[in-house]
Amino acid sequence: MYTCAKCSVLACSEREPERKPKNCPGNNQDLLQEALAVCRSGENRDFYINSSEIEALGYGQWVRVRETMEFCRRMGYHKLGLAFCRGLRKEARIAAEILERNGFQVESVICKSGGVDKCEIGIPDEHKVHPGAFEPMCNPVFQAKLLNEQKTEFNIALGLCVGHDSFFYKYSDAMVTTLVVKDRVLAHNPVGALYGCDGYFKNKIDCD
Repeated sequence: MYTCAKCSVLACSEREPERKPKNCPGNNQDLLQEALAVCRSGENRDFYINSSEIEALGYGQWVRVRETMEFCRRMGYHKLGLAFCRGLRKEARIAAEILERNGFQVESVICKSGGVDKCEIGIPDEHKVHPGAFEPMCNPVFQAKLLNEQKTEFNIALGLCVGHDSFFYKYSDAMVTTLVVKDRVLAHNPVGALYGCDGYFKNKIDCD
């Protein structure tokens, strides 16, 4: 069992292997070397090196959208995919305009693409947000395939639902980064719930 989230030693950050707990993932040297080999191989090498160098170049200075653009420039990406939620279409329009203003070509696809009612995929009518009405399904696999068809070089996820984003990552041919994660209660700032988990947001977090 790995418990890094509860570790107070952080020997990995200080390069002090002798202080590693018994269940430290760093003790799994075979798997570590396998992972390093992946990072060093083929196109992964440039991708990993550029993402790490971008971290240093813009540390504490660049907002996420700037960091994304700088990374794409270093990788030589021009044609970007933007898969977004209908509820964040305003934010998607702004993001697309920023990307285009900075020289990128943007292929954008909304989550409700295809206009298929949720019932057609097997969701009971009573489990819709608005039962009895036409309610289009989120279609992340279609979003991914549409961007694959357009041969985007790098894709950006903006506000896709939990689980739907997982489908998009799985079926996207291009690598994906997340610009915005959805949290309808906290203005799309889910970390706010973690900061307030023992106070204002406790009753909104814990499951019954």
